[in-house]
Amino acid sequence: MHSLAIAKEGELTIGTIDDIQKLHIRSIPLGEHARRICHQEQSRTFAFCSARHYHSGMDEPEVHFVRLLDDQTFEIISSYQLDTYENGCSILSCSFSDDNNAYYCVGTAYVLPEENEPSKGRILVFTVEDGKLQLITEKETKGAVYTLNAFNGKLLAAINQKIQLYKWTLRDDGSRELQSESTHHGHIVALYVQTRGDFIIVGDLMKSISLLIYKHEEGAIEECARDYGANWMTAVEILDDDIYLGAENNFNIFTVRKNMDAATDEERSRLEVVGEYHLGEFVNRFRHGSLVMRMPDSDSGNIPTVIFATINGVIGVIASLPHDQYLFLEKLQMNLNKVIKGVGGLSHEQWRSFCNEKKVSEPRNFLDGDLIESFLDLNRNRMEEMSTAMAVPVEELCRRVEELTRLH
Repeated sequence: MHSLAIAKEGELTIGTIDDIQKLHIRSIPLGEHARRICHQEQSRTFAFCSARHYHSGMDEPEVHFVRLLDDQTFEIISSYQLDTYENGCSILSCSFSDDNNAYYCVGTAYVLPEENEPSKGRILVFTVEDGKLQLITEKETKGAVYTLNAFNGKLLAAINQKIQLYKWTLRDDGSRELQSESTHHGHIVALYVQTRGDFIIVGDLMKSISLLIYKHEEGAIEECARDYGANWMTAVEILDDDIYLGAENNFNIFTVRKNMDAATDEERSRLEVVGEYHLGEFVNRFRHGSLVMRMPDSDSGNIPTVIFATINGVIGVIASLPHDQYLFLEKLQMNLNKVIKGVGGLSHEQWRSFCNEKKVSEPRNFLDGDLIESFLDLNRNRMEEMSTAMAVPVEELCRRVEELTRLH
């Protein structure tokens, strides 16, 4: 049983945690630390980067691998051992222009004991043939390959302080290789990258989010806007053409908006912070998708959702709600706050306020789905109070909140 103890002046509260809405979880023991994973539909496999420490009593480095799993049986069917001190940092399944084959691309770093920051890495390109990993080509890099993205039939890599674009070229002998096409500098450490069309967003170690654009005519990548806040990023994602989502190391999430229609160059170069929220979790991944089957004819069927994962093992959902639904649920949340007290008497608004070393700001443009869904656990009298405050029948409130629960 899990329990929660809260000590305050003059009292100690001990409570249990309900088992509710558990996902069906199947654990696959690997016997080693899996660092990165991706799926390839064409070969029906997962590939992952892993680390194994051999307890031999000697001060030996970890041994790192790229492993291939069958996506039905979850058996390891092939392995590729990386060099001594070489770590797998990123992995991607993609195809390239003028080549219909599916490839696994792996970005690595040589983590040498005497270096503060990796000065060398590799991009390895594999194909799956007869259930085995086959190395097609490799490209040395001057730093750690922190992330890889498929980009307009090419490969986009974040390598230490720069963003590097590679094209897939054919050599005279018929073999393939990665050839550098363009580079963008100006980051402290470019850790996270997402793309949409010709736009690229970069989550920096300590310089928040920047927006880049790839210009086909010049073959160049240029910065067009950035958030000038000093956020130490842990994950980024693109919600739509104009709104970008970020997570930072004080357990907050926030959204920024580009202002391409602004009147001045200064305004256009600035990403405006439009949403802030304290999640209380260290997010290390955002992914577009859903944890449930979505019925296209339901009210929630067309609501876009992003899944997030945290270092504590939490999996959650962020939904981009239509404006009228957001306003309705915001009013419901405000009324629920009056009757549902936080655990241990803690203030909900204080807990959800964006908070880092430099500022504390009230939550804005985010709602707490867990709080709103707790409406369904209220007794009938409390529900009637909410109904009166909202001027909406209880049955309608229940329907609207239950519709929300179908997003996860």
